[in-house]
Amino acid sequence: MTETIFRTIRADILACRLLPGAKLKIAALAQRLDVSLGAVREALSRLSAEGLVVSETQRGFRVAPVSAADLTDLTTTRIEIESLCLRRAIAAQDVAWEAELLAAFHRLAHTPEREPNDAVRLADNWSRMHEAFHLALVSGCKSSWLLRLRGTLYMQSERYRRLSIPVARVDRDLVAEHRAIMDAAIARDAERATALLAEHLLMTARILLTAPELKEDPDSPSGEERGRRVRPQGSAAEKEPASA
Repeated sequence: MTETIFRTIRADILACRLLPGAKLKIAALAQRLDVSLGAVREALSRLSAEGLVVSETQRGFRVAPVSAADLTDLTTTRIEIESLCLRRAIAAQDVAWEAELLAAFHRLAHTPEREPNDAVRLADNWSRMHEAFHLALVSGCKSSWLLRLRGTLYMQSERYRRLSIPVARVDRDLVAEHRAIMDAAIARDAERATALLAEHLLMTARILLTAPELKEDPDSPSGEERGRRVRPQGSAAEKEPASA
């Protein structure tokens, strides 16, 4: 039960259904999820350890905020770690790795990217296929520590990627971007593969850093106002005002 609650709230945060900086009212969450207050507290404590929730003394819990500085640092670090994982995977590649990568790309390329009734919201199933593709790229890396760190960075990047969709001013061919990275990796061209991966990740950061909707607001240090400006339709914050 606790694991289900943890995963439900975590999914809502990563999909920005619970907005950055939003207050997490334990009683409201318990009522919405039909669980005990203690179960919600335990889930929020675990999410705090993951860096997705912050605990404020005497003030309860909030969704971790977003900021330009955090996005820049996160993107730079993710590029370094994910590129290292990819280089190791390319060096150790075998038929099984190549087959899984091709299959992951095929599933991603044939999954609708947006929700059918909301053109500015990523489909949850596409996001799962996207995560699986990026994991398949580096799955040949033999370091469990590097892969664990890379997974944490991917998770932290997910909210920013979701927030970038409504404010994007450029049309991206994500199928082509992913195919180019995959082709370079299979061709054992580590330099090209990592360069393409870096540009792929930097594009999302650029979209957000140049978006007027997300300019730093000195009157909103928590980042909640920036999240509200690009709120996905149907967000938990919209449906459940008491929980955000």
